[in-house]
Amino acid sequence: MADQIRSLEGLRAGIDRAVAASAPTGEVAGATPAPQRQPVRDALGRAYATGKRKDAVARVWIRPGSGKVSVNGKELKTYFARPVLQMILRQPFQVAGVEGQFDVMATVSGGGLSGQAGAVKHGISKALQLYEPALRPALKAAGFLTRDSRVVERKKYGKRKARRSFQFSKR
Repeated sequence: MADQIRSLEGLRAGIDRAVAASAPTGEVAGATPAPQRQPVRDALGRAYATGKRKDAVARVWIRPGSGKVSVNGKELKTYFARPVLQMILRQPFQVAGVEGQFDVMATVSGGGLSGQAGAVKHGISKALQLYEPALRPALKAAGFLTRDSRVVERKKYGKRKARRSFQFSKR
């Protein structure tokens, strides 16, 4: 029995030494290192991504430039007139620290202005991390790469809205 305990302890010590020797940086022995992400760009040097929010879908192309943003052929301040919506579109650039370095061309359809702004923001974030993979951790930490899946709940029969009932009348 004592020999078994000693041999188990020796086995554990040997395993610990092997793990420590093969993975000095905290990597697990036997695990393959994660492949480095490569930039994804087309022949014109642009990165493309699709962003979605509510019912809106945005197709977004980014390329190095002066910071010009075009949505459905219109300038940013013309298409998204409210300052809050313009701020939403600038957030990915501010978080990544590349403000004014990329031109954006987006086509967006469906939904309202708020959903469209969120869709373009999502598309810009995805395109940025495809263009420059080093920006991914900052965008991921800010939550910009996750699609916000909240949508309007459908109306049910027998109800005035999705959950609101008709007013009750006793008489």
